[in-house]
Amino acid sequence: MSTLADRPHPALLVVDVQNGVVAGAYRRDDVVANVADLVRRARQEGVPVVWVQHSDARLVRGGDDWRIVPELVPADAEPLVEKLYGDSFEDTELESVLAGLRVGRLLVVGAQTDACVRSTLHGAFVRGYDTTLVSDAHTTQDRTRWGAPPPEQVVAHTNLYWTHQEAPGRTAGTVATKDVDFATTA
Repeated sequence: MSTLADRPHPALLVVDVQNGVVAGAYRRDDVVANVADLVRRARQEGVPVVWVQHSDARLVRGGDDWRIVPELVPADAEPLVEKLYGDSFEDTELESVLAGLRVGRLLVVGAQTDACVRSTLHGAFVRGYDTTLVSDAHTTQDRTRWGAPPPEQVVAHTNLYWTHQEAPGRTAGTVATKDVDFATTA
């Protein structure tokens, strides 16, 4: 149903599951395990897995914090998009990668829920993608000392509002890892 012409395929978009991003994150091990399960299933079903990796002053390219967590290993043939901004589409090759794969439906997982995941969800949706957030495969760190709600509330709120996103010609929503069906979800 995506508004992108001739782009019928889904993809799993793994956003910033990097050592320095998920260190100490809410339910880190559960979320990484769910992402790993989805990556395995996507590969088995021939669904593209597209990796996104953030760089900044704290996540220095090539440093340990910058690296994708050891539980997840991108395959050589899987695209890896490097980014400098929250929205994974902003000033990156992500749109070109997805267009080349004829992807119009995205299942989004990763970190941080209230930053790069949220920005990427909105970025994808406004660009015409059907965009599904996997409700138990994203996480964030505790930012309560800066006035943010506790991480479990950030995750729950993001799941709540993304479940009810609407726009003409596109679908949005959430789905639990166990209920992902790459043929129909997104």
